[in-house]
Amino acid sequence: MEDYIAELNDAQRAPTLQVDGAMIVIAGAGSGKTRVLTYRIAYLMYKGVDSFNILALTFTNKAAREMKARIAKIVGASEAKNLWMGTFHSIFAKLLRYEADKLGYPSNFTIYDTQDSQRLISSIIKEMGLDKDIYKYKQIQSRISSYKNSLITVKAYYQNAELMEADAMAKRPRMGEIYEAYMDRCFKAGAMDFDDLLLKTNELLNRFPEVLAKYQDRFRYILVDEYQDTNHSQYLIVRALSDKFQNICVVGDDAQSIYAFRGANINNILNFQKDYDNVQMYRLEQNYRSTRNIVEAANSIIDKNKTKLDKVVWTANEYGPKIKVNRLITDADEGRYVASSIFENQMEHQLDNGKFAILYRTNAQSRAMEDALRKRGIPYRIYGGLSFYQRKEVKDLLGYLRLIVNPKDEEALKRVINYPARGIGHATVDKLIVAANHYGRSIFEVIEHLDRINLKINSGTKTRLENFMNMIKSFQVSNQTMDAFALTEMVAKQTGLVQELKKDSTPEGVARMENIEELLNGIRDFVEGQKEVVDSTGGLSEFLEDVALATDMDMDKGDDDRVALMTIHLAKGLEFPYVYIVGMEEDLFPSGMSMNTRSELEEERRLFYVALTRAETQAYLTYAQSRYRWGKLVDAEPSRFIEEIDDQYLEYITPIETRRYKPLVDKDIFGEVDKSKLRLKKPISGTPPLAHKPTEEQLRKLRKLRPVSNAPSGSTRITSTPSDNLAAGMRVEHMRFGLGKIVRVEGMGQDRKAEINFDNGGLKKLLLRFAKLKVIE
Repeated sequence: MEDYIAELNDAQRAPTLQVDGAMIVIAGAGSGKTRVLTYRIAYLMYKGVDSFNILALTFTNKAAREMKARIAKIVGASEAKNLWMGTFHSIFAKLLRYEADKLGYPSNFTIYDTQDSQRLISSIIKEMGLDKDIYKYKQIQSRISSYKNSLITVKAYYQNAELMEADAMAKRPRMGEIYEAYMDRCFKAGAMDFDDLLLKTNELLNRFPEVLAKYQDRFRYILVDEYQDTNHSQYLIVRALSDKFQNICVVGDDAQSIYAFRGANINNILNFQKDYDNVQMYRLEQNYRSTRNIVEAANSIIDKNKTKLDKVVWTANEYGPKIKVNRLITDADEGRYVASSIFENQMEHQLDNGKFAILYRTNAQSRAMEDALRKRGIPYRIYGGLSFYQRKEVKDLLGYLRLIVNPKDEEALKRVINYPARGIGHATVDKLIVAANHYGRSIFEVIEHLDRINLKINSGTKTRLENFMNMIKSFQVSNQTMDAFALTEMVAKQTGLVQELKKDSTPEGVARMENIEELLNGIRDFVEGQKEVVDSTGGLSEFLEDVALATDMDMDKGDDDRVALMTIHLAKGLEFPYVYIVGMEEDLFPSGMSMNTRSELEEERRLFYVALTRAETQAYLTYAQSRYRWGKLVDAEPSRFIEEIDDQYLEYITPIETRRYKPLVDKDIFGEVDKSKLRLKKPISGTPPLAHKPTEEQLRKLRKLRPVSNAPSGSTRITSTPSDNLAAGMRVEHMRFGLGKIVRVEGMGQDRKAEINFDNGGLKKLLLRFAKLKVIE
C-alpha cells in the first residue's frame, strides 16, 4: 500500500490518509480526484475497515467499474467484490430489492425507463379524456420527475397551494390527478421509475427507523463522487445514512456543476461544511491533464462567476499552443473547417481518430459535423443518440423478458401482447385495462381469471389470450433453470419475433435482425461476465436490472478508432488531446433559454469551463456568422464566452470581430430624403460622377481596378490549382465532395474536364474552370 501512497502528491495524500470524520475534497479539473477516491477506499480497507462497511457512490456505472478494478489490484479481487459501489440508482435499486416488501412492492419489481413512463402517462391522459395538446405527456413526465427529485409526493403536492396554482395557470388543473393515477398504476404493476428509486429509498429510511439504523450501521464509511451534481433527493439519502458515524467524504468541483436541468443543486456542495461537524476541507488544485494555456484560459472564464468556492487551479505542464478561434460563414463551412483541421492534424502529427472530440451545446449541431466528416472519410461516433436499448425491435424482445420476470408489468404486456400479431386487438386490450382498473388487479391477473370475469370477449379471442398467458408461464418455468442467454434465445424464437423480422428483407429489416443478434451477443457476454460476480446466477433479473440502469454516460469506446461527437454534458469526465468546441454563438452557447437569471448564465459558463478543460493539448473554438434555425438562415454573433477569455491565451485564425450593432429604432420611421429640396452642387474636379452611361475612357479606367473579393474575411478557402497542372492519378480535395483521385483529364481550354473518384461521393465529372480543386499529394 505504501508504494501506491507514494504515487500521490502532498495535496492528494492528505485526504487519502484521513480515516475518520467528515471531509470535502474540492477537486479542480484534471487534478486526479479518481485516484484519491480509489486509494482512499483501498487505504480504509488496508487500515482494517471491513469492505462490507464501505459505500461509494459514483456518477456513472463505468466510473464505478474502473475504480473497483483499480482497488482489486491493490487489495485483491475477492475483497473488492464486497464493496457497495455504483451510481445512486444502481445502489439503491439493490437496497430496495432487499426491503421492497416493507413498501408493498415485490422484490422483483420492474424499473421503468423514460419511454415506459411516458407511455403510461400518455395512456392515463387518454383514459381521463384530457386534451393531449395541453397535457403533453413528455412535459407531464418531466414535471413529475422534478417533483420526485424535490421529494414532492402526491400528498405533498396537494398540500402545496403554489404548485397547484401554477398548474392551474398553465391550464393543467388536473396535474395532481395524473400524478396520483401514475403512482397508483406503477404500484399496481409492481414497477418503479428511475426517480422512484431515490424517492422510495427516502420513504424507506424515513418511515422505518429500524431500516435506517440497519444501513447506518452497515455503511460506516461513505464516499460520494461528483457531489456537486446531487439533487435534493440524493442529498437527503446521504445525510440520513451518514448521520450516525459522520464518516463521509465528498469529492466534487463547484465549477463543474452543470446538471441543474436535472435537479442538481449546487448548494449541496457549497453548504457541505454547515451540514456536518468539524469538516476538513482539502483542495486538489494541480491540473495534470491540460497545457498551461488551457488551464489559465479556463480560470479566466470561471472567475467571472460570483457563486463559487475559492480555489486556484494550476499546472506544471508546458504552455502549449494557444486556443485557436475561427469565424466561419455558415454552419456548413464550420463543419468543413473542423473536418479539414482534424485531417491536417492527423497528417502532421500522425494521430489516431480517437484523439479528437467535437463538442456542441445541442444534438442538432451534429448534422453539419457528420456531413463534413463523412465527405472527408473520417470515421466518427455520436454519443447520446438513440441508445441501442431504445430501438423498437430490442425493446420488443426486452418487453417479453420483463413480463417473464414480472407479469404485473403493464407497459411490457401492452407492448408484446399482440406482437408479433396474434389476433388480440386494441379493443380487447382496452377491455382488459378497464377490468384491471375496476378490480384493482394487473392486466395479466385479469387474463388469468377470465372465467370469473364477465368480459364481452368472443371465444376465439379468449383462447388466444389464454395461449399467450400459458406461453409466458412456460417461459417463467424455464427461467428457474436457464441462464439469461439461453432463455432469451428460446423466447426470441418461440414468440415468433425472429420469424417476423426475417420476413422483411429490406436493408432496414436486415439491420433490425442484426440488432436482435447483437442483443443476444450482449446477453451472452453479460452471463459470462457475471460468473466473476459473487452470488450471481447470470439470470434474467440481473440482466434486466443491468440494462435498466445503463445510462448514456456509460460510454464504452471499444476498439473502434473514431472521432467522438457529443454534447458537452456528455463529455463531463472525459478527456481528449484535441477538442473542437463548435457553435460558440450567442443564443446557442450560452443557450437563449438559459440567460434569464444570473444563476442560469453561470451554469452555462460552468458548462463552457467543462468543455474547455476536456482538452489536453489543443482547443479550438469555432462559430458561424449565420446558421439555419427552424429552416431559416439567421445572423449569429460570437458568444460572450470568447470575449471573456483573456486575449493572451487566444490565437485568432480570423480577425477579431466586434459585436454587430443592433439598431434600437426602426430606420423606416425617418422616411426618405426629398432630393428635390437639395441644392445641386458642382462636382469636385477629378473623376466625374457616373450619373449617365460611362464613356469608353471611363470604362477602361474602371477595368484596370482590381475587384475586391466578396468572400468575407475568415472564410475557409481552398485555393484552386490551375487546370493545366492537373493530371490523372493526383489526389485532390474539393470543398463539397471531399477527397478524391483524378481518373482522367480531357478537353481543352474552357471545356477542360476531370473525372474524379471521390472517396465518399463516388465518380463525378467536373468542369475545371468552375471546380476549385486543391492537390494534396
